[in-house]
Amino acid sequence: MDAASVSDLIISIKSLLEEEFQEVMVQGEVTNLSLSGAGHWYFNLSDEASSISCALFKGDALRNPLIRHLKDGDKIILVGPVSVYQKRGTFQLLAKKIFPAGEGQLKLQYERLKAKLSQEGLFDLERKKKIPDFPKRIAVITAEHGAALQDFLNVIKRRTLWTDILIVPALVQGENAPQSLVSAFKKAEAIKDVEVIVLTRGGGSLEDLWAFNDEALVRSIYGSSVPVISAVGHQVDFTLCDYVADLRSETPTAAAEILSQPQTELNSRLIYCQTHLRSNLFKSYQHIQLMIQKFHPRELLNLMRERIHQSEKRLSLLNLSDKGEDLVGLHEARQRVDESILRLNHLEEITFKGFSEKLNRLEQVLSALNPSNVLNRGFSYVKNSSGKVVSSEKEFRKISSSAKLELFFHDGKGFVIKE
Repeated sequence: MDAASVSDLIISIKSLLEEEFQEVMVQGEVTNLSLSGAGHWYFNLSDEASSISCALFKGDALRNPLIRHLKDGDKIILVGPVSVYQKRGTFQLLAKKIFPAGEGQLKLQYERLKAKLSQEGLFDLERKKKIPDFPKRIAVITAEHGAALQDFLNVIKRRTLWTDILIVPALVQGENAPQSLVSAFKKAEAIKDVEVIVLTRGGGSLEDLWAFNDEALVRSIYGSSVPVISAVGHQVDFTLCDYVADLRSETPTAAAEILSQPQTELNSRLIYCQTHLRSNLFKSYQHIQLMIQKFHPRELLNLMRERIHQSEKRLSLLNLSDKGEDLVGLHEARQRVDESILRLNHLEEITFKGFSEKLNRLEQVLSALNPSNVLNRGFSYVKNSSGKVVSSEKEFRKISSSAKLELFFHDGKGFVIKE
């Protein structure tokens, strides 16, 4: 038979214990209370016959402020699992919640009912209804002459414009309070046109607020078709009505502020718009008055007179009678005409000179080609009877005999008969 190691044995015990005792509730007296440098608390929980080691680690200690006020000899109720410290093979309680022994039974009932209702889905966020932004009619369930009601009403009167508040009186403390609250809730739910139900009272001890942990009341809130706000106690007080309600408010005053906030914001916006509207209207009024004054016939007449005066002044400065030629550009035109005449004369002179030179050249050419000038050099020419110049021997041979020829010399002419 193989023997188990110490570690294997302790691991087996640890597994069995922690699986069997996942959450226990134990009442006893605190002894050997100490705080470690890491922020963990260690103590023993004892009675007349036995003692068990307990540990409250730093994270859980922050959620249990009672630990900072405990001292040896105090009686408490501890809730948490059993754990085995493997290194030494000892078991201990890991404290998750601690309560004073006097409140222990109520806390136990509270935690058990809370766990039961939570498992049934009464606290699920998905089922919570939206609180209307501008409720016209609100039912308030509370003590008729309580301070919580006065606080709530004072805020509503100061911050809202049109909300109707219907007070449904109920007992909020004592043995008959749960039944009274359930009855009042049914009455409030049955009121016509109620848009929000507020369940409220001032702060107190766990026993004072116990009526708001009643299971029948919680289930009535869960089944309500009207959105419900729970404003029970103070910031540190939590009841089961807070968990099941569609909205939890820390105080009655805070509930009134939540319900009135949209109206307050709307009122602020209206005041803002009113101020700017008045400012814009005043500016428009000033502008209209200015335009009326500006376009009054008297003002228009004065303006026309002023413009006529300015025009006359400008005309007098112009002196058109002396500046007529300048204004129409006559001087410039005359200057352009004079320049054109000069260019024309110059062009005429150049052209005439060119024609004269060309004529002289032609005259010289003609003079050189003039037959008379050739005859002066001792030459002569012959014309036939028809007056045509005989310019070659061939033409001369063609002339018949006895034909009369005319001879031309530089100083005259003569006739001969061809033989």
